[in-house]
Amino acid sequence: MSRFGIVSALMAAVVATGVSAQDMRTVTEPVIPPSCTVLDAQLTSVKDGPYDTLAPADESKLDTQRIQNALDSCPKGKAVELRPQGAADAFLSGPLELRDGVTLLIDKGATLFASIDPKLFENAPGSCGIVSDQRGPGCKPLISVDRVTGAAIMGDGVIDGRGGIKLLGRDVSAWDLAQQALAGKRQQVSRLIVANHADDFTLYRITLKNSPNFHVTYNAGDGFTVWGVKIDTPHRVPRSAHPLARNTDGIDPGNGSKNVTITHSYIRDGDDNVAIKGGRGGVAHMTVSHDHFYWGHGMSIGSETYGGVGEVRVFDLTLDGTDAGIRIKSAANRGGLVHDVVYDDICIRNSAHPIDMSMAYDNDGASSAGVRLPVFRDITLHDVAIAGGGGIVFDGYDHAHRVQAVLDGVYLTDAADPAERYAYTFDHADVTYGPGGSNIALPAGDDAAITGAPAKGESGSPSCAGRFVPFPE
Repeated sequence: MSRFGIVSALMAAVVATGVSAQDMRTVTEPVIPPSCTVLDAQLTSVKDGPYDTLAPADESKLDTQRIQNALDSCPKGKAVELRPQGAADAFLSGPLELRDGVTLLIDKGATLFASIDPKLFENAPGSCGIVSDQRGPGCKPLISVDRVTGAAIMGDGVIDGRGGIKLLGRDVSAWDLAQQALAGKRQQVSRLIVANHADDFTLYRITLKNSPNFHVTYNAGDGFTVWGVKIDTPHRVPRSAHPLARNTDGIDPGNGSKNVTITHSYIRDGDDNVAIKGGRGGVAHMTVSHDHFYWGHGMSIGSETYGGVGEVRVFDLTLDGTDAGIRIKSAANRGGLVHDVVYDDICIRNSAHPIDMSMAYDNDGASSAGVRLPVFRDITLHDVAIAGGGGIVFDGYDHAHRVQAVLDGVYLTDAADPAERYAYTFDHADVTYGPGGSNIALPAGDDAAITGAPAKGESGSPSCAGRFVPFPE
C-alpha cells in the first residue's frame, strides 16, 4: 500500500507486543520524484513585523492558474516544482487542487503564500472571512487533496497561510476573527491543507506556517505519511492583548482514516500539535514516532471520539513546553471508545498538564447529560519521564464510563524538588502500576481504584539526556 515501502526502520522501537496495532504499512523515507514542470518565482517577499508577506502592490499578482495548470497536466509520478529565481522567492495563490500521483515540490528558499483575499476562498458569496453562526466551512482550503491517490507535497520550502496578516481591505486578520468567534460563533477562515478520501498521501520535509485555521486535516483515507515536516506558528497566549493563532492545530487525522504515520517532525502551533479525531468512521492503526513538539496543546486524542480511536502507538516523542503532554480528551456529547493506545519512550518538561485524560473537555463532561459517552481503556504509558510540575489528570465520566490506564516506568524526575508542584485529579478511573513502576502517587479519588503501589524516588526514570533540542529554524 505504501508508495515508498520496502523495509521499515520505524517499527523497531515500538513496544514489542504492539507491533500489529500501529500503522500496518511498511513506511520508509519518501523520495522526491523528478519534475515535469519547473515554475520560477516572480514575486519577492517582504517583512511585516514578525511575518513574511508580500508588498501591497503584489497582492493581485496571483500564481494560482499557472500552478493549477501545471498540476493538471503533470503525469503521475512526477512533480510540479516551485523554485526561487534571484531575488524573487514567492508565489501567491488562491485554492489549489492536487491530482492523482502528482507532487507539489517547493524548493528551499521559495514560499507559497496564501492570498489574504477571502473572496478567492468563498464556498458561497460572502461566506469566507467572517464570523457567523454557520457550522459548515465557509472557506475553501489553500490546498485540497480530494479523492486522489498518491499525491504529495514535498521540498524544503515553505507554505505560509498568513493567518496573522490583515485580510485584504480589512482591519482584521484571520486570527482576529478566530478570537472574535469565542463569543459563541464560528470563524469562517481557510485551512491550509485538507485531504479527504486521499489514499497514500505524503507530506515530506515541507515547512507549514501561520495557517488561518488547522494546518493539516486528513479524513477517510488509507495511508498518510508525514516525514520530516516542520509546523511553525506562534504560541497562543489566551489572556494576552493579542492572543494569536487560535484553532491552528498542526496535524489532525480523523473521521475514517487509517494507516497513518507522523515521524521525524517538529511542531509548534496555537492549538493541538497533533490531534487524532475519532469522529464519523473513527481512526485506527496510527504511529507517531521520533517527533518533537514545542508550544501547543500536545499529543492529543479527541475531543471527538464517538467513532472510536484505537491501535495507536506513540514512541520516541519529546514534548518541550506544550500546554498539555499526553492528552486524551472527550465529553458527553462527542464521546466513544478510545482503546489500545501505547505511549512509549516519552520525555515531557514544563507542561501545564503533562498527563491529561479527561472526559470533561470544554466544560461539557460529567456535568452534562450526554448521548455519546466516552470510555478510555487499555491505555499504557511506558518509559515516560516528566519534569517541571503540572496537572496529572485521570478524570472519567461516571462508574460505567471510566479512564483505565497502566503506568509502567512513568516517573516525575523532579518529584523531590519542592519548587515543582504537581496537582492530581483522579475520579472514575482505574490506574495500575506496571512492572517498571511509577512514582506518581495518586490521591484517593471519587470512584477511583489503584492496583499496585507507587515507587519511591526516581531510580526507575528513563533518561531524557540530549532529547530537548531547539526548534530547527
